[in-house]
Amino acid sequence: MSYAESSREYYLETGTRFPRLIIWAMGLIKASAAKANSQLGLLDERAASCIYEEALRLSQGAYDPEVTVDVFQTGSGTGLNMNVNEVIALHAGERCGARVHPNDHVNMGQSSNDVVPTAIRLAAYRAITELVLPAARGLATSLRSRASEYTGLVKPGRTHLRDAMPVTFGMELEAYADAIEGDASALEAASARLLEVPLGGTAVGTGVNSHPRFAELALGELSSLTGLRLRQANRMRAMRSLADLAAVSGVMRSLALDLHRLSQDLRLLNSGPNTGLGEIEVPEEIAGSSIMPGKKNPVTLEAAMQAVAQVVGLDAAVAWASSLGELELNMGVPLVGYDVQLEASLLSEALRKVDAMVVRRLRANAERMRALAEASQALVTVFSPIIGYDAATSVAEEVSRGARLEDALRRRGVPEDKVAVLRDLSRLVRPGYPAKEV
Repeated sequence: MSYAESSREYYLETGTRFPRLIIWAMGLIKASAAKANSQLGLLDERAASCIYEEALRLSQGAYDPEVTVDVFQTGSGTGLNMNVNEVIALHAGERCGARVHPNDHVNMGQSSNDVVPTAIRLAAYRAITELVLPAARGLATSLRSRASEYTGLVKPGRTHLRDAMPVTFGMELEAYADAIEGDASALEAASARLLEVPLGGTAVGTGVNSHPRFAELALGELSSLTGLRLRQANRMRAMRSLADLAAVSGVMRSLALDLHRLSQDLRLLNSGPNTGLGEIEVPEEIAGSSIMPGKKNPVTLEAAMQAVAQVVGLDAAVAWASSLGELELNMGVPLVGYDVQLEASLLSEALRKVDAMVVRRLRANAERMRALAEASQALVTVFSPIIGYDAATSVAEEVSRGARLEDALRRRGVPEDKVAVLRDLSRLVRPGYPAKEV
């Protein structure tokens, strides 16, 4: 009976399997180890060649159905390592026509304790650089492009969901773009440390049972196979601590929260068509209701907001799992590896869909924005330096009861040339607009 089969009695059987990128990384680590051990004269050249080729095939997905251990297993990831060792050994033996041992040969110079922490870092780095960062920067680019279209479109500002001073729609979109770009830069910086890996540390970071040059040769080959500039970590640190992965997860959470804010705000601006804000329209070509004909809902934004909720939860799980274990080893390695992959997958898909289906396609209702901005009670703010805060408060109360702001100001003796500022609200959205110009 194989290790994967026998482990089902002891591990949880949830049906949760390791993602493709983690299996990819495991395969390339095994190939690199085989080559290093062959170069060191520790592994028969024929056996090493067969292990190398079959490990590459595993990395490419040929044996994914045979990697069946559950993610919820031993905290070091030994189940994954043993499963991969056995799959490679079986196929390498068939290729060679001779027995290849999963531990003596495939796992030579290695331990689950250095292999799996290395694999989850490589997989996380690829997921971030190939999925999340392009999606985030694509959304930021689209937001900046749309912001330039609406740079002069005045609309009401709102704080506490109440009237505030005017802004432009371009300013709002530019602010969202800046937030997303900042998150992307922070994520790129945080992910750089994932290239420091503990391969060669074996059981506890000392490298016991491996050749003194094993790590150097294996990392050189692994760098070549992955195209990444891998560096030797402080092995003990990278085996006992997953704080670098928790940091990356935390930045993805920040990115998710900014995506949530964008989605929530666009959803609010899209509310209506007749009973909401109605400042923008997001085209929808699918029915929003099974009972109310013609109803159009912001379905992409709502899907993205649910993905954000899941990412925030996964980040909490990563933080908790990264604190498991004592002394020389972390006990949450499989779960951290899995959750970071799932975060990246959910977040990149949500970013792409909000970009393509919402930001690039939304239409601003310019007349509605201007009308609401002109009706804002908060416009009295610019007259406060002229008539005083208390008198301006009284004017605001009149406006809230239905009076026209211009009429209320005139009743308090504000000259007509000062009142005229309300006819060109674009003057009020310039940075640092001085009250004396009113």
